[in-house]
Amino acid sequence: MSGPKKATTHVNQNEGLIFEKSSPGKKAYRLEPLDVPAVDAAKLLGAAVRADVGHLPEVSEIEIIRHFTRLSTWNYGVDTGLYPLGSCTMKYNARVNEVAARIDGLAYAHPYQPERLSQGALRVMKTLADCLLEITGQDAITLQPAAGAHGEMTGILLIRAFLQSQGNPRKKILIPDSAHGTNPATAAICGYAVENLKSNAAGMVDVPSLVAQMNEDVAGLMLTNPNTLGVFEQEIHKIADVLHSKGGLLYMDGANMNALVGKTRPGDFGVDVMHLNLHKTFSTPHGGGGPGSGPVACKKHLEPFLPAPVVCEKPDGTLGFDYNRPKSIGRVRAWYGNFGMHVRALAYILANGPDGLRMTTEDAVLNANYIRKRLEGVYDLPYSTPSMHEVVFSDRKQTAKGLKTGDIAKRLIDYGFHPYTVSFPLIVPGALMIEPTESESKEELDLFIDAMREIARECEQDPQLVLDAPHTTRLSRLDEVLAARKPVLRWKPQAKSAAE
Repeated sequence: MSGPKKATTHVNQNEGLIFEKSSPGKKAYRLEPLDVPAVDAAKLLGAAVRADVGHLPEVSEIEIIRHFTRLSTWNYGVDTGLYPLGSCTMKYNARVNEVAARIDGLAYAHPYQPERLSQGALRVMKTLADCLLEITGQDAITLQPAAGAHGEMTGILLIRAFLQSQGNPRKKILIPDSAHGTNPATAAICGYAVENLKSNAAGMVDVPSLVAQMNEDVAGLMLTNPNTLGVFEQEIHKIADVLHSKGGLLYMDGANMNALVGKTRPGDFGVDVMHLNLHKTFSTPHGGGGPGSGPVACKKHLEPFLPAPVVCEKPDGTLGFDYNRPKSIGRVRAWYGNFGMHVRALAYILANGPDGLRMTTEDAVLNANYIRKRLEGVYDLPYSTPSMHEVVFSDRKQTAKGLKTGDIAKRLIDYGFHPYTVSFPLIVPGALMIEPTESESKEELDLFIDAMREIARECEQDPQLVLDAPHTTRLSRLDEVLAARKPVLRWKPQAKSAAE
């Protein structure tokens, strides 16, 4: 490899703030003369009238167009190239989803529409719910939660309500050290104490430790499966049995369902309740491009506690909402959830079909293992357990030269790739967590692998080059400590001088 094959220098590396381009009197618009009598705003509004509109930029139309066009090219996203963040699947958003979501009758549906005029939208929600139940092997579902962590909270509230109905909500939630980082916060916000559960040498839940820690104070276990090491919990049946034998429930963080869809179903291996991240597994927009959606599916015994309303089928065959749910934990979201995401997810599911969904799972696992095999030996692999949809290396080989996972990630930017997940999961010191997803071609994976191998060589032969990276970006390496402790989050006008 002679050098980076993807990164290029930007056409404008130092686009200024739009306020810095402002000149008094410039406008990007011109209004037609009034064809009605002018009014005195101060007379009409009194003290509410605003004489000073504040600091707004004054620029021409072409300046606005060029400014925002240049800014838009600074973004790196999954539309630009491989986005190998592990744990948070950055799945390609298929364009057919967007076409479906923009159908007028769906895009402009109003939540106040009568049910008789909303049968199409209700059918979308009912069909999506049925598909997700088939995929997860669960009995009931709510589409209300707005994101993954929101789904976690909903799921734990279901557990709490169920146990409360049995006479005791209990005190603790067990969380393995290989779980997602949001899990402890979710348990705490639902009123539970968090107790850590250690992994064994294979990176899985240590069942003897679980047996020792499980008692009548434990409400449940929040299990990420496959976990954040990309390892499937091979003793999942035993884990479920241990929980159930003491009256606890098994919650599954379904964020990594990209590795299971069409292959196995959580409802069949003992999971009582779980959430799905539609943006991770079913290709709806992610993060700032969202909003998200985190449906929660559960077994029959938790169904009475689902948030109201739920979609139901009436005796005459039409669809509607069931609000008469006396045991419900109540609403967790305004209206019915992020409906636009429901449309996108259903479009993705129907476009793939059962065989296509199974193939996406197989391809995701294949891609992760291709990267694992090609980088094994170049980077340290702390767990030999077979990988699912993501693989976790460590920086142990590179630390001898004073280089850490963050340095390697910043150098990867120079090669035209978004960095992998840095320093997570916490049970792997110096973790490099890589998830390629099923949509990447072998050619793209090879470019990424070449870049990672070249960076490993640089770590040996020219470590300072890596320590000073990135070199080809608009800004070079930032002072992360200063940025964290003294963040500058918005532009502020300078104070006017006394002479003005």
